[in-house]
Amino acid sequence: MRKIANRNSEGALARNSEFQIPTIDTDKKRLAIIVPFRDRFEELLEFVPHMTAFLKRQDIPFHIFVVQQKDKNRFNRASLINVGFLKTRSHYEYIAMHDVDLLPLNDNLKYEYPEKGPCHIPSPETHPKYSYKYYAGGIVLVTREHYELVNGMSNQYWGWGMEDDEFYVRLKDAGLTFNRPSNITTGRKNTFRHIHDDAYRVRDKRRCYNQLEMTRRRDRRTGLHDVAHRVLSLHSLTIDGLPLTVLNVELICDRNATPWCQCPETREPEMPFTSNYENHVFHEFNVCYKNK
Repeated sequence: MRKIANRNSEGALARNSEFQIPTIDTDKKRLAIIVPFRDRFEELLEFVPHMTAFLKRQDIPFHIFVVQQKDKNRFNRASLINVGFLKTRSHYEYIAMHDVDLLPLNDNLKYEYPEKGPCHIPSPETHPKYSYKYYAGGIVLVTREHYELVNGMSNQYWGWGMEDDEFYVRLKDAGLTFNRPSNITTGRKNTFRHIHDDAYRVRDKRRCYNQLEMTRRRDRRTGLHDVAHRVLSLHSLTIDGLPLTVLNVELICDRNATPWCQCPETREPEMPFTSNYENHVFHEFNVCYKNK
């Protein structure tokens, strides 16, 4: 039976007023695992024990930070990662932008310090679901300096999808090499475990107002420097005795700039997902980027 410390009888997180980020005393490069999150505790229960065992086998000094969105806006993965980076950069030399539903199985997937450039752990050849050429999501390792160099991630991606494509273009624009693990002999069925249940947790693929038009462009306006947010509380928890930190965050939306942070109640068209669609969107995105 899973044991979770520092939660009340109703399952809500207990309030903690001290915003003190845990540190690690070591001469090695320290890794902050930043998990953008909203109401997915079942997946977190698997993620923390799995990642703790996986990274301990690699002797990586790390800590898991779950950045939980606590507002009424649509989920914004990129902004949550920006907030997680801001809160950890003084104590950690690099981050892993890490989805909670993607668990690495192959110990040759190294989470070491990516000094040669950002490292994308799940390649299109090994991810169990996404195989399009420019896939750049799931898990990305980035040094503190490189994340600051590209001004983090865009804050305009409310809802599911495309924020990782825009981040890839930021890296490309800065002249950074986007690396992937080499000599991986496992394939799409046994390199990762993807624990997302599409039927139980439906992704928010709605596109409202002028969202699709605006999010296909390279965002040169928003990023790490202007992510509007409030940290509501910070909590030190354990799952099965394994430590993690949860930051409850309110993201603040500028409705004039990104009205799609809250779509109307009427049903909006959803973004289809196929590998061909993603390649098409990335192509248009890249064309827009070159023309801006």
